[in-house]
Amino acid sequence: MSAKRFFIEGVHVRGERVDLDAADAHKIVDVLRLGSGDVIEAVDSAGVLFRATLFVSGKRLEASLDDVIDARGDDDALEIDVAQGLPKGQKMDFVVEKLTELGVRRIIPFESERAVVRDAGSAKLERWRRLAQSAAQQSGRRTIPEIADPLAFDALLEQAGAYDLVLFPWEIADAQVALRATLPGLLTGARRVLAIVGPEGGFSHGEAAQAQQAGAKVISLGRRVLRTETAGIVLVSILQYLSA
Repeated sequence: MSAKRFFIEGVHVRGERVDLDAADAHKIVDVLRLGSGDVIEAVDSAGVLFRATLFVSGKRLEASLDDVIDARGDDDALEIDVAQGLPKGQKMDFVVEKLTELGVRRIIPFESERAVVRDAGSAKLERWRRLAQSAAQQSGRRTIPEIADPLAFDALLEQAGAYDLVLFPWEIADAQVALRATLPGLLTGARRVLAIVGPEGGFSHGEAAQAQQAGAKVISLGRRVLRTETAGIVLVSILQYLSA
């Protein structure tokens, strides 16, 4: 983890000088108390990690991209996207933060039959995106996960064909079929995985049938019913363990 790692827009090369945005400039100058000549780490949109020197001129803060530390970017063996049924209150904040720390590539909020929340609103969406950036910086990631615009359940299932594997954890699924016995086989040859996590009210039988028709694999996460903000974190952790 690096407290001095920041993201910069665009793709860059060694030797360039770039402007840092206002929010990062505030943190660097007013919170971290850094100034001209101090060194930070900067990550561009391609995930290239630079060592950069700060230059402060009035209210303008620039960074000179002095050296490339690592050009590989995030290179996880498995690309995991999580579709999260819209939860109530501040639960989505927690979901976004923790899934970002775990390395999820994309988070897709969606509406469903039993969801309490029907409209996330642009203000919430922008907050989730800010939280994702902050969590990516905190956890030392090279990329910020995309927080997609909320989708209807039907529209979400239309994207299922873009994945090698779609997992549909459902509390009514047969808990006697152990995940450790089925998941390794399902992951064989998979590179892109989508996990669809229901809201507080869970999924209806009709939605489960729709998901299966779209190619999703219905699974159980065990005998206990997990909260919506817990289920995705548990499943992603299992997937990462199996693909490490």
